[in-house]
Amino acid sequence: MFTAVWKDHYQLLLDHLLEAVYIVDRSRRICYWNQMAEKLSGFSKEEVVGHSCQEDILVHVNGQGQHLCLGLCPLAKTMEDGQQRSSLIFMHHKDGYRLPVHVKTVPLYGENGEIVGGMELFNVSVPIDESLKRTQELERLSYLDELTRIPNRRYFITTLQRKLVEWEHFGARSAVFIADIDGFNDFNNRYGQQAGDQVLKMVAMTMIKSMRGDDLCCRWSGEEFVGIVQTGKSEALKEILERIRMLVENSYIIDGENRLQVTLSFGGTVVRRSDREESWIKRAESLLQESKRKGCNQITVD
Repeated sequence: MFTAVWKDHYQLLLDHLLEAVYIVDRSRRICYWNQMAEKLSGFSKEEVVGHSCQEDILVHVNGQGQHLCLGLCPLAKTMEDGQQRSSLIFMHHKDGYRLPVHVKTVPLYGENGEIVGGMELFNVSVPIDESLKRTQELERLSYLDELTRIPNRRYFITTLQRKLVEWEHFGARSAVFIADIDGFNDFNNRYGQQAGDQVLKMVAMTMIKSMRGDDLCCRWSGEEFVGIVQTGKSEALKEILERIRMLVENSYIIDGENRLQVTLSFGGTVVRRSDREESWIKRAESLLQESKRKGCNQITVD
């Protein structure tokens, strides 16, 4: 049997890897979940072992927003053809947000040489220790939003001022965006403030974890978020915002029998020669309102 092949010899080793690992049988039912998988996903082994991975557990999507469990699963393909695969995907964390992870899938063979299951190894694209140190430093400087645990408005303004200096003296261009959760007041009225707070945290974590290391996302006020992207091209800005929009749209929290989801509208703009703080932000706000007029869950950039 499949479990007899690996359990006695490899379980102790897998339990202490610094890489997240889970193993499935040919029906894609999870039969092993190591300690790092618990840490990165938020799901304990008791919650996942015996279940299929698409049962509101990982629910992977790719960079185009396609649900990989629906015919595109790299682990399923590896079990079909025996080929190892590597890819960057976005995993569903237990807290609802999307987490970028590097995935490697490996076939597992039985005593007669037949494929009896598969193993997936995954790691987050930004090391947890590095992310934690950054959060602790922001908290020490009072630059951290208490609810969402991402940088706050004060930190955004400080960074924006620095970017304007870099633009004026060195010609280093950046772009600013503002994002707003669509229909958030109605959401709060329907599901309550506690659910609203959970959604705010989910959106914040999905946004900040889907951005590049040198970009910035902060909470602005209420259901609004702001950010700075290191680019001087509107096309590149739109591509980054589209990825965030798609990932938020595909994120959710479970509240009883309800799967709660929201969408974001965006306004983004590259810095101009005459810009100051107010003009740059005001232009992004105007573009955000244009996205709202277009029907929400939209991106407008210039």
